[in-house]
Amino acid sequence: MTVSKLLRPVLTATLLASLLASVAACGASSVPDAAANTPTGSGSETRRSAGPAPVAATMPDVIGGNAKRAYEQMSSELDMTFKDASGQGRPVDDPVEWKICNSRPGPNQRITEYPVIFNVMKVKESCQGTAAK
Repeated sequence: MTVSKLLRPVLTATLLASLLASVAACGASSVPDAAANTPTGSGSETRRSAGPAPVAATMPDVIGGNAKRAYEQMSSELDMTFKDASGQGRPVDDPVEWKICNSRPGPNQRITEYPVIFNVMKVKESCQGTAAK
């Protein structure tokens, strides 16, 4: 028996493991780790940063949606900021109480710079008169 016949099963197993790892990476869950999603910060904005790397992504259309839900849906590697769109400088301590009025970049646009900005208002307030800043 030659060495190549002995190595063939090892090489096959190595290639298969490599292929499975690639497939798993491509099909990785887009649900962020709950521990990484805890809003932090104080003042007039809530910001999340996990050392963002360039992301080749398109901004989803989350306008009108709940800020907490958008926060959970976005990649854990995405640097994002919630800002009070009323101009009152209120802190966005609990995103569940806020809705998204607009975002930068806008819906369906490529994300090319950070942080992604979500201008938000309290759920019971109107977004009319707020513009992307």
